[in-house]
Amino acid sequence: MDMDRRELADFLRRSRARLRPREVGLPTGPRRRTPGLRREEVSQLAGMSADYYMRLEQARSPQPSAQLLGALARALRLTADERDHLYVLAGHRPPAGPLAGEHVRPGLLHLLDRLGDTPAQILGDLGDLLAHNAAAEALFGCVCTVDGPDRNIVWRWFADPSVRSAHPEDEHERIGRAHVADLRAAVARRGHDAASAALVRRLHGTGGEFTRMWELHEVAVRRTARMRVRHPELGTAEFDAEVLVTPAEDQRLVVYTPPPGSRSVEALELLRVIGPETAHRSHAAGATGS
Repeated sequence: MDMDRRELADFLRRSRARLRPREVGLPTGPRRRTPGLRREEVSQLAGMSADYYMRLEQARSPQPSAQLLGALARALRLTADERDHLYVLAGHRPPAGPLAGEHVRPGLLHLLDRLGDTPAQILGDLGDLLAHNAAAEALFGCVCTVDGPDRNIVWRWFADPSVRSAHPEDEHERIGRAHVADLRAAVARRGHDAASAALVRRLHGTGGEFTRMWELHEVAVRRTARMRVRHPELGTAEFDAEVLVTPAEDQRLVVYTPPPGSRSVEALELLRVIGPETAHRSHAAGATGS
């Protein structure tokens, strides 16, 4: 990312002018010409030289480090959105925000239910299945009896043969590599934290296939995909998976729609008639989306 010195300088000046001395524990004093902070006060709060800060505001400084930007964001009492804007203007990727974890906001669950006849799932960034609607359950099978770490679509792809049986064999390699490439990106975003490291160790224990794909070091965040599903009542149907990322970035709403004009449109209507109850009796246990 390129540094936008002019915009960065303007943002710093205006952020400094908006901040009142009392908000950072400084006396207002009788001789202030403007209500904002002085440059020297910002540099002192940020633990940096006054000369360097002056050069930042004059759009003639070298690129600041991420550590320095964090100190400036704290000194200027920036919000999370303002902090991210500061990083972008300085040519850095913003730091990752707080993770939502396994808690799904009620509004997102409401949206999931409102999708009605459209299969949809809420997934964590590591592949944990957090929630799904009835249409997804009818399409992929019931996973409601699967608990804990087994409720993960990447783990189940490499450890549970029944999951693969829901997809044509000529797509197994592509789907597996897509899972691994997306997981690679998530692990890096998390800084190889305990949860992601534990999942990767567990996946290496499933056999050589995961290890082979992991060692390719392919990286591709899942945003959209076309997939074929072999359903015991519908036959083979084709769906487009659209991935919508929540603000926390570690939860995704995945919506499965049939390509317009394809026979899968009729298959989806038949799925609505069949319902999840009939699908449970027909599915191999525990198939999930890929």
